[in-house]
Amino acid sequence: MARVCDICGKGPAFGNHVSHANNKRNRRWYPNLQRVRAVVDGKIKRIRVCTQCIKSNRVTKAPQGAAVAP
Repeated sequence: MARVCDICGKGPAFGNHVSHANNKRNRRWYPNLQRVRAVVDGKIKRIRVCTQCIKSNRVTKAPQGAAVAP
């Protein structure tokens, strides 16, 4: 499963670990993804969403106690 937000498409960022001795090696920064029960096209689904999408109300959360669509 890819580490990508289902709403905005945000994925890993790439860069370097830089040590005190200025040695460089590759690293990745992953988005903060959460599994959320959300309403998508009128149905309730579990999707992986970044916290920025949750905070900015780009996701409509499903009410508690509602069934999840397969």
